[in-house]
Amino acid sequence: MQLTVRGLLLLAATALFLAAATLAGWLVWLGLAWLIASSALLLTDWQLSPRPQDWSVDRSHDERLSLAAWNRIELRVQLDAGRRRLPLWLRDETPPPFRIAEEQRVLRGTVQPHQDARWVYYLYPPRRGDYRFGDLHLRWESVLGLLRRQTTITARADVKVYPNLADVKKYDLLLRKNRLWEMGLRTVRVRGRGTEFSRLREYQPDDEYRNINWKATARRGSPISTEFETERAQNIVALLDVGRMMRSPVGDVAKMDYAINAVLLLAYVAVQKGDRMGVLTFADDVQSWLQPRTDRAQFYRMLELLYNVQGQPVEPDYAGAFGYFAARQRRHSLALVFSDLTGSVSNEALVAGLLRLRRQHLPLLVTMRDPTVEEFARQRVVDVTGLYRRTVSETLLQERALTLESLRSRGVLTLDVPADRLSVALIERFLEVKARTLL
Repeated sequence: MQLTVRGLLLLAATALFLAAATLAGWLVWLGLAWLIASSALLLTDWQLSPRPQDWSVDRSHDERLSLAAWNRIELRVQLDAGRRRLPLWLRDETPPPFRIAEEQRVLRGTVQPHQDARWVYYLYPPRRGDYRFGDLHLRWESVLGLLRRQTTITARADVKVYPNLADVKKYDLLLRKNRLWEMGLRTVRVRGRGTEFSRLREYQPDDEYRNINWKATARRGSPISTEFETERAQNIVALLDVGRMMRSPVGDVAKMDYAINAVLLLAYVAVQKGDRMGVLTFADDVQSWLQPRTDRAQFYRMLELLYNVQGQPVEPDYAGAFGYFAARQRRHSLALVFSDLTGSVSNEALVAGLLRLRRQHLPLLVTMRDPTVEEFARQRVVDVTGLYRRTVSETLLQERALTLESLRSRGVLTLDVPADRLSVALIERFLEVKARTLL
């Protein structure tokens, strides 16, 4: 309990009377009377105000919080006593690694007795795993505004942080509304490609002549084209490097976790399109393997598998991982290789492995740009340390560009984007590969 400014002023008036008593002694009695009256008023205010047991608070959120996304947390407060609306301050004990906006650390508002009051704040988990919320702390102003009381409500609860499900929900919602452009996805249209029959339609000036359906044209008396769609039930496998360099962070989120988020969103999209999706994780050895499947439960199998993936402080064995994949996946597949090129001593092994993989599959190397290296390469040189940083950064970027260009010139697809653009860029490239029947 603590006094408000109003309560402090009430008691401070006693001191004025006592100070004035040096001039007129009878004012001592008036000061004592004021002190007794003020104390009685404070006691009355304390008794009229809600007690700790008059409050009920609960916390609600998704069963699984999403990694590297702002997750909505709702607090519901109810006051079961009194009649007057009271000011309230509310603070939640969030898991220590989670980010929260500074202005949302203490939530402020008013509560009307016998009515629900709701507060919403957002948390950003930078890592996957099991975490725990702590207690809830309430502070409220008394009925007369002379006091502030507070209590702690036990609300400890475990929570799991999974790879990002927020993007999956957003994709699903925007897909139903035909508004995928809001997510940054552009529609890829390539006429005349694909081999599976879709429908007959009127001929358009940019249609290929070979797609004209002459029988339908003869019956209709006007040109009719056959429209094809890309094949379904194609194989897509994500080969995810969880070695040393993929543990390095971009901001406060590891590159590996950005890759996991992108894989899950791609799995959701691919399964919806009738394709088979699988995943292999590896470091110096294969960590896990999930055979490509097309049923909807495959997304949740991948979710549980990737939730438990941990980065390893070792160099990846590309030859071993690609050999393991090739031995178990004979059918031609789109092999999405998520790895890193920044300062890795295994770049030559990666290039050699991708070229061998290309004999049987369609490899697509997916990498993330490191903003720290790019920033160092642009920094103005003011001392020896700055010169060293810029020289090393420029060398790394040049080697990276040469590696990617070498792969593209030899028929290996590449995708090199900032980490925060990875999920959307990967979906775009996947849809482009299907539309152009590259697989």
